[in-house]
Amino acid sequence: MKAGKLKEADRETANKMLEVAGRTHEGWLDTNSINNFPSEDLRTINQLWVKYSMSHFGFSVQKKIWLEVGGKVDYETEKKLGDRVGWRKNSSWMNYDHLTFSFQAPVGHLPRVFTSGWGGGKGGVLALLLSRQEL
Repeated sequence: MKAGKLKEADRETANKMLEVAGRTHEGWLDTNSINNFPSEDLRTINQLWVKYSMSHFGFSVQKKIWLEVGGKVDYETEKKLGDRVGWRKNSSWMNYDHLTFSFQAPVGHLPRVFTSGWGGGKGGVLALLLSRQEL
C-alpha cells in the first residue's frame, strides 16, 4: 500500500482478514465472522489504509459515507454506499477487476476486499462491518 500498489494491498487485506476469521476456504466473511472479527486487527487494517492513502481510503472513511447515506444494516443503504464510492455503475455492482485501483478513485473506494459474499446483494454484510464501533 505504501508503494501505491492498491490492488495488491486490497487483495492482501482480504487474505489477511479471511485468515484471521478462519474463512480462507470460503473466500468471504459471513455475519458471524464479522461480528467476531478482532477489534484490534480491524483497527490496524483501517489505520494502515487511512495513513497510506492520506485519509482517502479505509473502513472508517467508508463508515462516514455509510452514515451519510443512512447508516442502516440493509441492502438499500449498501447500494447507496456502493453508488457513492464507485462500486456500482448504471445501478449494477461492478466486477472487481473493473474497480479503480488508484488515488483517482472516489473517496472510500478502497478497501473493497471481497469479490464474493460481500456487497452486491448479500444483505448488508458490508454495512454490518461498518457498523462496528471501533471504526
